[in-house]
Amino acid sequence: MTVSYKKLWKLLIDRGMKKKDLQTAAGISPSSVSKLSKNEYVSMDVLVKVCTALGVDFKDIMELVPSILEDK
Repeated sequence: MTVSYKKLWKLLIDRGMKKKDLQTAAGISPSSVSKLSKNEYVSMDVLVKVCTALGVDFKDIMELVPSILEDK
């Protein structure tokens, strides 16, 4: 399984926010925003900060996507 943060980016667009706005509102580092942009794993602490800043739940910002390579 891989992680996708497409829901997060759609939410930011819907709210008229930029990645820098998210960084400031959630109090997270630029490297955390970069990892989110690349669908890389981030700490639970970062995810909690993002969800708290946006007033949403985990399911509203991320999803697990099956990896095609896992079956091989």
